[in-house]
Amino acid sequence: MSVGVSETGSFPGEFEGELDQLCIDTIRTLSMDAVEQATCGHPGLPMAMAPVAHLLYTRVLRHNPTDPDWPDRDRFVLSAGHGSMLLYSILHLTGYDLPLSELERFRQWGSRTPGHPERILAPLEEGHAHTPGVETTTGPLGQGFANGVGMAMAERFLRERYGSEVMDHRIFSICSDGDLMEGVSAEAASLAGHLGLGRIVYLYDDNHITIDGGTALSFTGEDVEARFRAYGWHTLSVEHVNDLDELQAAIDAGIAEEERPTLIRVRSIIGYPAPNKQGTAKAHGAALGADEVRATKEVMGWDPDARFLVPDQVREAYAPVRDRGARLQEEWETRFASWRTEHPDLAAEWDRAWAGEPEPGFEEALPSFEPAETEKLATRVAGGKALAAVAPYLPTMVGGSADLAGSTLAILPGDDAFGPGTAGRTVHWGIREHAMGSAVNGLALHGGIVRPYGATFLVFSDYMRPAIRLSALMGLPVVWVFTHDSVGLGEDGPTHQPIEHYAALRAIPGLTVIRPGDANETAHAWHTALEPGRGPVCLLLTRQGLPVLPPDAVGDGPRRGAYVLADAPEDAPDAIVVATGSEVAVAMAAQLKLSEQGVGARVVSMPSWELFEEQDQAYRDSVLPPGVPAVSVEAGISMGWSRWVDASVSIDRFGASAPGGEVLKRLGITPDHVAATVIETLDKRASA
Repeated sequence: MSVGVSETGSFPGEFEGELDQLCIDTIRTLSMDAVEQATCGHPGLPMAMAPVAHLLYTRVLRHNPTDPDWPDRDRFVLSAGHGSMLLYSILHLTGYDLPLSELERFRQWGSRTPGHPERILAPLEEGHAHTPGVETTTGPLGQGFANGVGMAMAERFLRERYGSEVMDHRIFSICSDGDLMEGVSAEAASLAGHLGLGRIVYLYDDNHITIDGGTALSFTGEDVEARFRAYGWHTLSVEHVNDLDELQAAIDAGIAEEERPTLIRVRSIIGYPAPNKQGTAKAHGAALGADEVRATKEVMGWDPDARFLVPDQVREAYAPVRDRGARLQEEWETRFASWRTEHPDLAAEWDRAWAGEPEPGFEEALPSFEPAETEKLATRVAGGKALAAVAPYLPTMVGGSADLAGSTLAILPGDDAFGPGTAGRTVHWGIREHAMGSAVNGLALHGGIVRPYGATFLVFSDYMRPAIRLSALMGLPVVWVFTHDSVGLGEDGPTHQPIEHYAALRAIPGLTVIRPGDANETAHAWHTALEPGRGPVCLLLTRQGLPVLPPDAVGDGPRRGAYVLADAPEDAPDAIVVATGSEVAVAMAAQLKLSEQGVGARVVSMPSWELFEEQDQAYRDSVLPPGVPAVSVEAGISMGWSRWVDASVSIDRFGASAPGGEVLKRLGITPDHVAATVIETLDKRASA
């Protein structure tokens, strides 16, 4: 007997007893065997939540294993990423391109079954592989929960823009006690409740166990359902995870609720049905051990010596999932073809959006700034002007600030807000930097949202670091706009003045950090951020006004990471001053002082280390000739600059509360100090 498919393309409502149990137990044994073979992992959650995965992938999710990236598929996020073998087992069984041999290589170099699920949009590095059917990289708890909120925002926005005939799906997730303890999930839940994201259905694995022991150690006195109702969520409970009818009824009720996101508390026993370790922390984060695996299989009526066994009946039972998925996608493609014929302009826009491309003309729309038109312009102001100029060419860009729109100026002018029951492009994230970062990642992961962004003060990138790191790990096309980028912001003082933040962001592999030195460099920075195929980009922008550089002098140098802004006589420098951001103006003034002392200095603007590293060696040597002494000037810590220069003018301490100009002066970010450091460096070279 096999699980059939009804005429409407959905699985029948009644469950088939022994066969469903056999399928569920197969998920459990595959998970146990993979963790045991790897000698590490988390078997308890996959064993406990196997009924949920089985139900979702056979009777609930609209998905097509033969085309995991079908645009209108339901998204499933395993926020409790430590339970990755649950996902890998069900993906294998339902026909995704994840052969049994990959389950046998769980947690091994280059396998498609890493310790935590990974989705990587950037070129794969050695040791990584794509896992078909994985929607996001999870593991750091709470991140997947918040990613799903961003995905739901994307679904609503695209459904409103293009129509429900081509965009009409839901976001499902399994989350854990750990997810709900992390602060990011609280911020994301609050946001989702406020926005009324009714396409979210999350299943909370309430197993009362964490790695250290029972949740009573740290998680008592809290009514999770009441908390989520207070956030504006629809809540349900299932007292027995193994009761498929109860599970199905709760999920159906969650799907039917369109005005509020749904949280279903599912009571489970971690490690079930392991006879000695179920319900204990021993089933959480370590292999069960050969004896316990054998005992568990005996309890289940399996051959205790069989490993990675998938009975023929199970193969037959899951086979119709592929047929159902192909039929659902074919029905969508028929609707899509009709829609494309009726709406050719929207269809062309759709194609570009899903390819991650701006509309034609965005490059020409980027502004250019002339020094004669304004004496000084903060790069946050220039960034706002650049964003406003390209906004019409990014019709599916969605983003906003963490309650700082009037300060970051990262605004999509004239666009409605994304709010309860609405789907405008401007998001008021509230004071929720954690959730903003993770939801922006979710917007990008969904597809069709071109360059979503989040904006706040640079010092608050600390709140967002986990999400920024994951955006780099996945290679997501997102933009992080950070303003108030130095002690030059002034009176707010050291709590708001970034010092170590340039270095902290540059330390993240795969992240492009750009600190433009004027308005024109800022326009180029936005150009770089919008390049198709470019991963995450951080823009670090000033609060204070900066001199505007001549466009001809800037050229397209900022796109190459560093360039010669002003050279010494006859292009033969005695020394080089390398600067970023607001310190470019300081470097230019220092060049004049050095000239008065008979030193010919080259000024190099270096807005992006990462872009400069992308250039060939010949170009890098032409900008920073080997053997020519170089000094950097940047209003942050000196860490990392030794790669490029011989000495640094930096701030290796916290700032202070005072007018910005005074703080910069007292901390040595002045032309005189830069010139003196260059002279000292030359003297040391001469006496060496």
